[in-house]
Amino acid sequence: MEISALTRSVTKRNHAIIAPDGYVHSNIPGWKNCTINVIINEAMGAKFSQLITTLNKDGEINGETHQAEIFFYVIKGKCHAKAGGGEKELSRGHYVYVPVETAYKFNCEEEGTQLLSFHKVYEPLPGGYSSAPPVVFDKAAGDGEKYLGDPALRLQTLLPDKQAFDMAVNIFTYDPGGHLPFVETHVMEHGLLYLQGQGIYMLDHNWYPIKQGDSIWMAPYCQQWFTAMGKEPAVYIYYKNINRFPTVQ
Repeated sequence: MEISALTRSVTKRNHAIIAPDGYVHSNIPGWKNCTINVIINEAMGAKFSQLITTLNKDGEINGETHQAEIFFYVIKGKCHAKAGGGEKELSRGHYVYVPVETAYKFNCEEEGTQLLSFHKVYEPLPGGYSSAPPVVFDKAAGDGEKYLGDPALRLQTLLPDKQAFDMAVNIFTYDPGGHLPFVETHVMEHGLLYLQGQGIYMLDHNWYPIKQGDSIWMAPYCQQWFTAMGKEPAVYIYYKNINRFPTVQ
């Protein structure tokens, strides 16, 4: 018999591991016939939110951004998306970036379709929201480029590398045995979702087994290192904040 008091989830001062075994569902106005799980949020000390939403039969995600931008990524299934006057049929690997002050709508075309989303209050450049980026519809393609010259590590950037964007979303692929070349210590904050594989993550000198379906929050300056284990590549998608002055001006 499975013991219900056991979990791999951990929440600490500057990091968290959230495994699916501890999910408790939430509700969002305008998001109908959906199973919504808030994985990372300001309540735990983060400065962004990370959600996983499963669209049930006739599921719909409908709303409008105000101060916060949203990045949606299709983990599995199919849906139809509209945002900022554009629309597209989406399947696994497709993504949509919705800037501030923009209406969006997703309709389920395959029951069980699952979306990852990152939500962040947009930090405008001088000139106000007129500097906000445009809507982006695209699809992740391939494994990306070699990371720091190591063929066992490949990084794919999903959003344009332009100053208007104050968030980046990337996909990192590690061949079995691949690992970060050093322990990272930096000001950027991270939210991750493991799409494939398994490995060991070191966070603030704590060691955690990680596998497909797990999410991680890393606060600024949380020391981090990862190595992939098993017989298939480890793949995760992650958020970080970029392109803004690192303190209040």
